[in-house]
Amino acid sequence: MIVRPYRDGDDENIYRLARLAFGGPREPNPETLWSNQRGWHGVVAEDANKLVGALKVRDYRQFFGGRAVPMGGVASVAVDPHARGHGVATALIDAALPAMRERGQVISALYPSVPPLYRARGWEQTGDYQRAKLRPELFALLPKPATRLVLQRATKDDLPAIHATYLQFASTVDGMLDRSTDSFTLTGLLEVDVVEFAAGPDGSVRGYLTADRPEGERLVTYDLVALDAETALGLLANLGRWTGIMTEISLRIVDPAWWQLLMPLPVLHDVVNHPWMLRVVDLPAAIAARGWPAAAYLSSFTVDLEVVDGHAPWHAGRHRLVVDGGKVTCEPGGSGAVRMSARALGPWFAGSADTAMLRRAGLLEALPVDAHLLDLLTGAPHPARMADSF
Repeated sequence: MIVRPYRDGDDENIYRLARLAFGGPREPNPETLWSNQRGWHGVVAEDANKLVGALKVRDYRQFFGGRAVPMGGVASVAVDPHARGHGVATALIDAALPAMRERGQVISALYPSVPPLYRARGWEQTGDYQRAKLRPELFALLPKPATRLVLQRATKDDLPAIHATYLQFASTVDGMLDRSTDSFTLTGLLEVDVVEFAAGPDGSVRGYLTADRPEGERLVTYDLVALDAETALGLLANLGRWTGIMTEISLRIVDPAWWQLLMPLPVLHDVVNHPWMLRVVDLPAAIAARGWPAAAYLSSFTVDLEVVDGHAPWHAGRHRLVVDGGKVTCEPGGSGAVRMSARALGPWFAGSADTAMLRRAGLLEALPVDAHLLDLLTGAPHPARMADSF
């Protein structure tokens, strides 16, 4: 078996593998072919000159600490049924890791269909992608905004302002994508059924809602983004106006503020979660790219790390994490007082797990006094959330 970069002539065979793995029509929609998409790189596996596996890495940036960190989104991992169980998927992953590092994708996220496969290569469950099923009548129980929100249907000219509002919000939630790479197009937003926004007095966008109205009695929301409580209440109230038309609002949980602090949730409600995994591809580069807001309020200190990572040897070994004058850097050397496996790096970097959790899971070895300094940097534990699936 050989693993090589994708070539344009691979489209037909890749689609066959993807259809067998994930389902779909026998004849592809041209837009689904890899050659017709932007913002990605990929590898394929061949055996006896036949394609038996494929893996795509999307070009993303993911917010951590208020800064967008270059991230490789691993997707469309498919192996021919007859070739499964023979190391094809692991060979694809092993080829993708150095390719991500070469492209400056210092972290990597994915939605796992087979978690043990990715855990064995250093990814670990880190964040959530959640949807709630709610009756539209529930939204009528919300407090009324002081003034009724005036909503407008978005046009192409409104898209930059809508994206600016999204960025202002997303930069405050660890795990959100910045949607500014070639993997996204602003005009794609207009392809959904509902794109409505509220304008502020200065012409900026205070908040917006996107949703699809499929067959049946269900509304499927995507983004519900608001920069203040009054706007959030107005957008949520508008969902309540589907009462009598819909029996269910499928609400993608984007912003913890309105979900946890504004919604009048019943005691029992259904939330479906699709957890995602994170891997640090290049620790020193990832630390340099991330934002560290807490560092500005901490006294200077160092933490000596030893990274155990057999699949990313370029950053395995000893590092010294230095916090000084509000800046955080990662230098070679140190005593290795805190020993971290590759699987520990993702949840620690995201702040979704503190070092006590990682120690109990067998992913970290250290004295608590040394490891606790790492928690001060990330503010762990706190949820990490993504609003895009891939």
